[in-house]
Amino acid sequence: MDDGLTSGDPLGDDRPATPVPPAAPGPATPERPAPSYGGSGPAPPGAFSPPPRPQRIGPGAPFAPWWKRAVAALVDGTIVVGVTLLVLAALGAGFFSDGEGGVGEIIVSLFLFSIVFAFMALLYAPLLMARTNGQTLGKMVTGCRVVRANGKPVDFWWSVLREVVVKGLAFGIAGSITGGLAYLADFLWPFFDEQNRALHDYAVDSRVVDA
Repeated sequence: MDDGLTSGDPLGDDRPATPVPPAAPGPATPERPAPSYGGSGPAPPGAFSPPPRPQRIGPGAPFAPWWKRAVAALVDGTIVVGVTLLVLAALGAGFFSDGEGGVGEIIVSLFLFSIVFAFMALLYAPLLMARTNGQTLGKMVTGCRVVRANGKPVDFWWSVLREVVVKGLAFGIAGSITGGLAYLADFLWPFFDEQNRALHDYAVDSRVVDA
């Protein structure tokens, strides 16, 4: 007698169904990319590393001695004066004119020299320091460089602030008022400072270190 419960009838089998495990994923192909598991697996190198912090000037920094700063300033000043004289010679002006103008020509020569010298001084140090991250030709000769205490790079506008606004204008005005004593104090201050800073270094928080 056929009661509908034969072994060949799946509807008549009241045993619980055996769960079928999912098939293992096959290898990834261009048509079938590898499955993503929501971030499982190793992270790529540096994915969660914090950004690098600027290197600040610590007590063990190799601060440049006073003589390196002095020689560098002498070399830089000589270069600026030399380039100024070359420019005046190329223009046939200033000290390189015919000399028949008398006192008026002397006054004009001094005025032109001052203008060209100031222009060269304004551009010389900022352009070189921004290009070399803190070095002028004089500092290259003596093996030192200007650095910022907060670790930021020495860019053009910061160099203008240090070399033109502070050293040129501020100390120029102070030097004219004090009869040159402000210049002398700024020049000699690294002798007495534990980090060999000049007074203008205090104004912009800079240091001069061995390169």
